[in-house]
Amino acid sequence: MESLSVAELGILNWIQVHCRSEFWDEVMPVLTSLGSGGLVWIILALAILIFQKGKRSTGLQVLIALLLSLLLCNLFLKNAIDRVRPFDINQMVELLVAEPKDASFPSGHTSASIAAATVLLINHWKGRCPALVLAGGISFSRMYLYLHFPTDVLGGVVTGALCGGLAVAIFRKWISPHWPENHPANRRQKKRTAT
Repeated sequence: MESLSVAELGILNWIQVHCRSEFWDEVMPVLTSLGSGGLVWIILALAILIFQKGKRSTGLQVLIALLLSLLLCNLFLKNAIDRVRPFDINQMVELLVAEPKDASFPSGHTSASIAAATVLLINHWKGRCPALVLAGGISFSRMYLYLHFPTDVLGGVVTGALCGGLAVAIFRKWISPHWPENHPANRRQKKRTAT
């Protein structure tokens, strides 16, 4: 993987030369901070749970997806693969944010973001397109800031999509039958109210 890492530095260096600007140097650290610890996605999931009565199950699925991403990406894969960060190889680059201390592969920011966006897409949540754009922006920010290799981000996309799809499957198979909005007693009550 070391030779691959050196080859991928070419892509990161191209971003540094052709995409860097004062404007994006201000925006990208803010964008990447939204994905730190899955913060923006946790807030969104809680907001859906609290305020969107007919979509509360979507909020729970996002939280499940984030938990799965944490377990698979941050706790298992990062420690098992233990890949160095790009700034550890190219120490000439000037970082705009603090150096992360964990391993590089896969990108945890990307995994969490794609996991949440996948759940929102599957459930046809009304804000799914802006959420997907935000997830893409957070993912790109990791390369712009020289914190991850492209394959780290790609790995985050794969693990995130897997965790998002798995979260929906878990909810539908084991939680949905007992979910208050789907419980048979509540459905009968709704039918009586409608008639």
